[in-house]
Amino acid sequence: MTILIIDGKEIDVPADYTLLQACEAAGAEIPRFCYHERLSIAGNCRMCLVEVKGGPKPVASCAWGVRDCRPGPKGEPPEISTRSPMVKKAREGVMEFLLINHPLDCPICDQGGECDLQDQAMGYGVDTSRFAENKRAVEDKYLGALVKTSMTRCIQCTRCVRFAAEIAGAPEMGAIGRGEDMEITTYLETALTSELQGNLVDICPVGALTSKPYAFAARPWELGKTQSIDVMDGLGSAIRVDTRGREVMRILPRVNEAINEEWISDKTRHIVDGLRTQRLDRPYLRENGKLRPASWSEAFAAIAVKVRGTNGKRIGAIAGDLATVEEMFALKQLLASLGSVNIAVQGGHAFDAKAGRASYIFNPTIAGIEQADALLIVGSNPRHEGALLNARIRKRWRTGKLKIGLIGAQADLTYPVDYLGAGVETLSDIAGGKHSFAEVLKTAQNPMVLVGVSATSRADGAAILAQAAKLAIDIGAVKDGWNGFGVLHGTASGVGALDIGFVPGEGGLTAAQMSAANGVDVLFSLGADEVNVADGAFVVYIGTHGDRGAHRADVILPGAAYTEKSGLYVNTEGRVQMTNRAGFPPGEAREEWAILRALSDTLGHRLPFDTLAALRQIAFKAAPHLMRIDQIEPADATAVRTLAGRGGKADAAAFKPAYASYYLTNPIARASAVMAECSRLASGQMLTAAE
Repeated sequence: MTILIIDGKEIDVPADYTLLQACEAAGAEIPRFCYHERLSIAGNCRMCLVEVKGGPKPVASCAWGVRDCRPGPKGEPPEISTRSPMVKKAREGVMEFLLINHPLDCPICDQGGECDLQDQAMGYGVDTSRFAENKRAVEDKYLGALVKTSMTRCIQCTRCVRFAAEIAGAPEMGAIGRGEDMEITTYLETALTSELQGNLVDICPVGALTSKPYAFAARPWELGKTQSIDVMDGLGSAIRVDTRGREVMRILPRVNEAINEEWISDKTRHIVDGLRTQRLDRPYLRENGKLRPASWSEAFAAIAVKVRGTNGKRIGAIAGDLATVEEMFALKQLLASLGSVNIAVQGGHAFDAKAGRASYIFNPTIAGIEQADALLIVGSNPRHEGALLNARIRKRWRTGKLKIGLIGAQADLTYPVDYLGAGVETLSDIAGGKHSFAEVLKTAQNPMVLVGVSATSRADGAAILAQAAKLAIDIGAVKDGWNGFGVLHGTASGVGALDIGFVPGEGGLTAAQMSAANGVDVLFSLGADEVNVADGAFVVYIGTHGDRGAHRADVILPGAAYTEKSGLYVNTEGRVQMTNRAGFPPGEAREEWAILRALSDTLGHRLPFDTLAALRQIAFKAAPHLMRIDQIEPADATAVRTLAGRGGKADAAAFKPAYASYYLTNPIARASAVMAECSRLASGQMLTAAE
């Protein structure tokens, strides 16, 4: 620790701090444009100047280390001033320089109202300029479907360049030219390829990079702001939903060090237009092969007629990727009252909830990746199955302390990997010590085995999971103080469904069996759009969009999207989270738990709750850990050993990518025109600005 005197206040800080960090620890406010806590130091905006006693000129506090400060002539601690006349004059001069070429077009700039340049010009600048020369203009660049450019506003802070190279792992941006001719560009002006490119808008301190889909839509002071969580993947990133009236205008990240830090994926950020297109806003009934609008009572009556004439064992339910814990619990209770144990979540057939919680969650935790020193990825593309988890792996890799091996389809994961093989045989070779990477795993202090969606979505997913668990135990990944066996779920509903036992009961059918020919006679589909149901079954679809599930349905009951209800989710690491209502569902649509409660009356099997709070109390009794929001219930590592003992024969076929398109994985994303454009660009149909 090192003692400094900052603005007359003595403070003790670590020697590896920068002066900027030391000043902030002392309570001083330091303006900055190029400095960002999660990026490397550039030191090129000079806005963070402070005075070091005895120094001839102010210094850039972001690039000056505490250990570089010399003590006074009699050994007294270094003195730093952040408010002296020298500092004030220096900052005014820097601001004057930054505004020489800035177009000053705040009234038409989307950054207006949340712009660092506006705020700091007000706080540290002056109201006049000595420069009367013509301003330079810079041609705007094409960066793809998500990021809009106005490069004349750029102050060359290079935050975007450093983010693309360091965090996103797609070094597609850079600076060309020198002096007045310097420009930030992708050079060839093709669309950016990163799934995190939307974060460029957040870190740009001026209006040079703004959101293209959100352009000219609203001002920040018009919007209501609701804290919530994301459900586009299994991570549960912290988000803020901004609404105007009933309409969601945009989605922004919130800081959550345990999961997403301060970034979100492009799918999380830009599915906003999918929340308002192709929405189901009233019930529908299929008559003579065609769907027609109906009232709630008509729809319920049609379901009741069908259900009363069907044996309970011929009734089933499948939950989709976006289902909340409460609505799955209510549906489970309804099916139980009808005498059915045919319940399943789509894509969850590989997991056995009875084995124990540690057998199906990401035990190391997302933040725990930063303690790992060897990682084996089995049947997964983390870049598509959990973009922020992939960024966390890259962050650990950049420290030089993580060696990574990949079994599965080859892919650019934004960090180098040892490609070990395409199928399960490679897993057996590593377990038998026949592969060199086996030694890397065994000698590691905290090894990790990550099993992804490409593995668990296969018919032999349970056998692959068991093999991976056995390997994790053999290499010492499961021990006191460290559980390195992790399952990466690609969906928001998967872990919650397993936690409440939304799985086939004794003799119950799986999702694949229910959707097959002659599987069940009546099928309740809770937003299960990835399941193709064979002809013959009477399908009741409860969901939000006119997607695959609604096209197959005999009765459609319109539900609420995740921004339109309060609901519990459990993320891939077992953390209980909650969405908050930011708006209301359209038309006659209702929250799914309320639909099931009303339907139970018509069916003559009334569910024992009338409010969401009452439903939660019943769910909490069944699974007490669900009441501890934002906490991870410790999982017993013996479940991994139980899983390892299951065995099973795995198919030798190579792993295939889990998703045909990263941007079109759920009904909300498929309804989004922005996601469709991103998918087109990502598929290789890249357009340059000239085209």
